[in-house]
Amino acid sequence: MTGNTLYVVVPCYNEAEALPGTSGVIADKLRALMRAGKVSEDSRALFVDDGSRDGTWALICSLCEQSPIFTGIALSRNRGHQTALLAGLMAARGAADMTISLDADLQDDVDAMDAMVDAFLGGCDIVYGARSRRDSDAFLKRFTAVSYYRLLRALGCEVVFNHADYRLMSARALDALAQYGESDLFLRGIAPMLGFKTATVEYARAERSAGESKYTLKKMLKLASDGVLSLSLAPVRLVMGAGLVMLAAALVLLVIALAGGDARRWRLVAASVWGAGGIVTLALGVVGEYAGRAYLEAKRRPRYIIADTAGLSVRDTEARRDADETR
Repeated sequence: MTGNTLYVVVPCYNEAEALPGTSGVIADKLRALMRAGKVSEDSRALFVDDGSRDGTWALICSLCEQSPIFTGIALSRNRGHQTALLAGLMAARGAADMTISLDADLQDDVDAMDAMVDAFLGGCDIVYGARSRRDSDAFLKRFTAVSYYRLLRALGCEVVFNHADYRLMSARALDALAQYGESDLFLRGIAPMLGFKTATVEYARAERSAGESKYTLKKMLKLASDGVLSLSLAPVRLVMGAGLVMLAAALVLLVIALAGGDARRWRLVAASVWGAGGIVTLALGVVGEYAGRAYLEAKRRPRYIIADTAGLSVRDTEARRDADETR
């Protein structure tokens, strides 16, 4: 590997409508960085097909045939955005001096890559792309997003405000990331754990270039829960604290009911029983969620399986993946 080789990793799920435009924009940006001498001629765009049901993989293969600047891997089934992104990063590991992860919808400003690469050349191992504002978001989305970032911080999770998955990672940052073996991934929470020197580049987020967002409400809630449950034990401790408060309240209500001598006051006892029961059920649910995740992690099932590649060596890609999963 010579020079500053950059791989732009793009997870794709049913993105056949957006890819023709996205691929052209990314290729133009890579070539501009090459002409400026910031990245080497070996730099590539790596598309990760996350089990798409449309013509996404066929289109990726076609792009790879048209130009060596494009490469691709196809997962055997849909594994979710975070796993697909990890698969791409690990496929690029060993071939790239740096990677930049980017969504296929081009809402993240590709021109911010210049500043990211500059920060890398200045000695940073991780460069976060963060939205400068959320004016284009609907009020509910903006409110929930801001609240979620604040919740994570309140629970002791280290996250970069208004940062999703638009980030640059150096080769040694990828090596460190490969040591994290959990299945329920929340990469924007794991990246700050790696340490190393970091920087943040702000940009304005645009509208989606084509097609519709593949992030359904269910997927967003799953990602949000992964962020909390994979990074913090605070929910268990909060439920335990709430249980102690409810127990104390139930004892007080019981004393009031017994001292009053009025049969109607037994309604207070009934209310306290229902309240305590609700807290216990909630506590069991939270603890069960953690236990279930630990059970699945203990199975050590592969996080993803690469079904096909384009423009990459299958042997090298699978060897890197197998090495990651045996750590």
